[in-house]
Amino acid sequence: MGMTMTQKILAAHAGLESVEAGQLIEADLDIVMGNDITGPVAINEMKKLNDQSVFDKEKVVLVMDHFIPNKDIKSAENCKQCREFARDNGIVNYFDVGAMGIEHALLPEKGLVVAGNAVIGADSHTCTYGALGAFSTGVGSTDMAAGMATGKAWFKVPSALKFVLTGKPSKWVSGKDVILHIIGMIGVDGALYKSMEFVGDGVANLSMDDRFTICNMAIEAGGKNGIFPVDEKTVAYMKEHSDKPYTVYEADEDAVYDAVYTVDLSALKPTVSFPHLPENTKEVGTFEDVTIDQAVIGSCTNGRIQDIRQAAEILKGRKVAKNVRCIVIPATQSVYLQAMREGLLETFIEAGAIVSTPTCGPCLGGYMGILAAGERCVSTTNRNFVGRMGHVDSEVYLASPAVAAASAVAGKIVSPGELGL
Repeated sequence: MGMTMTQKILAAHAGLESVEAGQLIEADLDIVMGNDITGPVAINEMKKLNDQSVFDKEKVVLVMDHFIPNKDIKSAENCKQCREFARDNGIVNYFDVGAMGIEHALLPEKGLVVAGNAVIGADSHTCTYGALGAFSTGVGSTDMAAGMATGKAWFKVPSALKFVLTGKPSKWVSGKDVILHIIGMIGVDGALYKSMEFVGDGVANLSMDDRFTICNMAIEAGGKNGIFPVDEKTVAYMKEHSDKPYTVYEADEDAVYDAVYTVDLSALKPTVSFPHLPENTKEVGTFEDVTIDQAVIGSCTNGRIQDIRQAAEILKGRKVAKNVRCIVIPATQSVYLQAMREGLLETFIEAGAIVSTPTCGPCLGGYMGILAAGERCVSTTNRNFVGRMGHVDSEVYLASPAVAAASAVAGKIVSPGELGL
């Protein structure tokens, strides 16, 4: 029986010739990652061990990003604990104010993850790195603690779903629209503990930023991980960002999939996920006016340079609607600097938007854009659960950077086409 990409990576890291869906394995890890929320919990678990040292000073990564710069005393204490743990253990890849970014944009940018790696992170959107042809998945803080101590993790080998992508998306359709369409098609539990494997000639028409976005939201369909094949774009990205050796795995022709879906990228339109589940998707233009109070452009889903450029293209020469607050959050310091050099920050400010230092911020109801009762936000983030961005009576509509920027101008949810673009 053949293996999928994910199964081949797991087999290699478990030291086995082959694995099959449902099999329990212990796998070696290339990266164990945590942040300022999940890290302290894992560190406290580490304190219960006889040996409290990390298995590898270069393979444990701590990123301060959720409440950074610290928003209150509790977040300051969390970061202090992580900071001291990193110092005491000599952790090489510790990222704090001035050198940090949103973790799932930062790790690929820093070249810490490459094709063929096995990665766990105490954050559900760790599945982002599958865009590089790696196996990466989110875990709890206890599993993170075990991973930091031993460099290993237990897995049940997932079965897989194959998504055959064909065609080329139109100008204002991006990776966010692709994954929202897929989640709307299969539901928030449609890939429960399965590997979502994306293949087909359409993959070549997706940028690396698009692929990161798609894999980032695999968890919103219940997926264990999302993964793309390694092609020329992947190799070019890795060569630009990393000097680590990588391994390319390809699915066997007789690999077994629970289901196969075909998605014609050329047929997709700008898509929005209505409250209060990511599966509640509708194409822009098929619903009555939805006025908004806030637009957020950023997050680990859509805070990369392609996203920032797309938003700036729409906002250039235009103004944010009078009653709308538009918040732009570049995902990393590098993205922030690139946007500044290209004049994009000036474009946002002239349009009446604000630009924040890199942070997860409002995505999880942290800070930098909390919603009051009755307020609506169109956001490029990844979750729109009840109370996700603030008050339980607020509403979050998930969309691409293009739709979020156009909506900020219109004061209601629209596609760029409705602005004449």
